[in-house]
Amino acid sequence: MNSEELLALVKKRRSVFPAQYAKGEVTREELAQVFEAANWAPTHKKTEPWRFVVIEGPAKDRFREFIKRVYVQSTPPEQLSDRKINAMMEKCDKSDKIVLINLLDTYKVPEWEELAATAMAVQNMWLMCTALNIGGYWSSPLNIISNMDEFTPMEEGEKCVGIFYMGKIDTPLMEGARKPVQEKIRYIDL
Repeated sequence: MNSEELLALVKKRRSVFPAQYAKGEVTREELAQVFEAANWAPTHKKTEPWRFVVIEGPAKDRFREFIKRVYVQSTPPEQLSDRKINAMMEKCDKSDKIVLINLLDTYKVPEWEELAATAMAVQNMWLMCTALNIGGYWSSPLNIISNMDEFTPMEEGEKCVGIFYMGKIDTPLMEGARKPVQEKIRYIDL
């Protein structure tokens, strides 16, 4: 891959929401490629803090019920929304795989560095998903992710920082737009 191809892949990467997913399985072989890409993210002191939990098959039903229960329990009754509950359920139903994005704090570097490394791992995942025609979407509802240890055991120092919904896509991704990078750069040369 040359630099132009790499830049094209980076520019093509998008958040692809579950409502856009097509039928089809994200295979274990594809997941292996996605996680291998994630595993090569930069990491200070080689802590490799990223951890992933794949939810598939009947476990997705258990996850649906978990997020619904946590949402209802953590939301004041007057703020409960059937629309929001239905949207959360639809994300689970339309996703072929759901991946918990976890961070294992090694306490060797500041936590923000572990979070940055984990985010870079997810960017690598996203780029590989793009190359494989897999849609991905990172969601981080605080009430859900802060209670994830009720859904699945965590190592000491491990916490969930997001949920990555995945599904096959069969339509072209929308083109993105960014402000010119020159507006975001300053040079100091004296």
